[in-house]
Amino acid sequence: MENSTLLIYKAIGAVQNIISNATTLDEALQESLKAIVSHSGSQGGAIWYADKSDGNRLRPFYWIGPVDLTRRSHVPGDGSVGRVFESQKAERIFDFNPLEDVETAIDFAGMPVSSMVCVPFSNNVEDLGVIQFVNGPNSEPFNDEIADVMEIMAMMAAIAIAENEALAEPWQPGEIVMELRDITREFQNGDIITKVLKGVNLDVYEGEFLVLLGESGCGKSTLLNIIGGMDSATSGTFTYLDKDLSNATQDELTEFRRDNVGFIFQSYNLMPNLTALQNLKLIAELVENPMDSDTALEVVGLEERKKNYPSQMSGGQQQRVSIARALVKNPKIILADEPTAALDYATSIEVLQVMEEVVKRGTTLVMVTHNEEITRMADRVVRMRDGRMHEVTINRRPAHATDLVW
Repeated sequence: MENSTLLIYKAIGAVQNIISNATTLDEALQESLKAIVSHSGSQGGAIWYADKSDGNRLRPFYWIGPVDLTRRSHVPGDGSVGRVFESQKAERIFDFNPLEDVETAIDFAGMPVSSMVCVPFSNNVEDLGVIQFVNGPNSEPFNDEIADVMEIMAMMAAIAIAENEALAEPWQPGEIVMELRDITREFQNGDIITKVLKGVNLDVYEGEFLVLLGESGCGKSTLLNIIGGMDSATSGTFTYLDKDLSNATQDELTEFRRDNVGFIFQSYNLMPNLTALQNLKLIAELVENPMDSDTALEVVGLEERKKNYPSQMSGGQQQRVSIARALVKNPKIILADEPTAALDYATSIEVLQVMEEVVKRGTTLVMVTHNEEITRMADRVVRMRDGRMHEVTINRRPAHATDLVW
């Protein structure tokens, strides 16, 4: 770890720069947390906000670390997070013993914790929540100098926030559709084993728009394939509506895909010798309770193109047909792998508007993309890095497709 004095100057300088350029409380807090985690060598951190509609129960809206905190919450007064919010005094635990504090032991969803710092944050009107930093047993424990930086960051963020700014209304996830626990995926080529996923823990919720983001090779597409039943994990458990698919046969996975999942691909994958309507009817014949094919084309705004072949349609229109093809199955979940990568900006926005409507209809949408701007539309964003979940953001101010610019 760096010299403590140098660390303090670097961290405070980074936070000052971030906060001075931030336009919202969310941005100030999230970017500050990233800076402090980076400079302090923390393994993780989380921002918890007080849900005023639920007795100030503390819920997460942004965190760094290989855990899924979406369903976690804290009652004021319980555990480190709850105690800090109630007292409005920071808590520093440099030598953490989980046996002595069970509430704190589960603060970070089972991630091993060796030291922890929790800091309250507020604006000039009300107490807003708690910022939490954690380190695992393989990292050097926090000390007072590092904890000072963390507290200074929270105070600086509070000073920068106008009196009338408050956190947005919390996003309320639906019922859990899928559960993934300790998912790994390895590929073997001769004697060489490549580990693509290295222990992913993630829940997928009914009716949410979830984006998987990350650089090439981070594991996002492999994770999408496992969610869609197109691939199987090397280890870990995968359940869909409480049905364990971890060791499903190929026939069972085929049935799962057919009955429950719609797919949207970058390359459209339409049958070239069939019209738009015929492409949909082909899929509709494979499932028990399909949506009417004409209705599906109407949903994507292509009812007048139903007799056109793919070669007679633009790329954007073909992609909208592929969305309709996914919809016609009446699936619980739709998976989209870089659906706008081959499209220009204007056409991408048209396609994203259709996908926005799909989510409004109550369908769960999981999208893989490398486009940071698209994440503004999502309810949650999972940033992958080196085969693991690295950051998760709950977006409490989702943008409309027409708001996006790149």
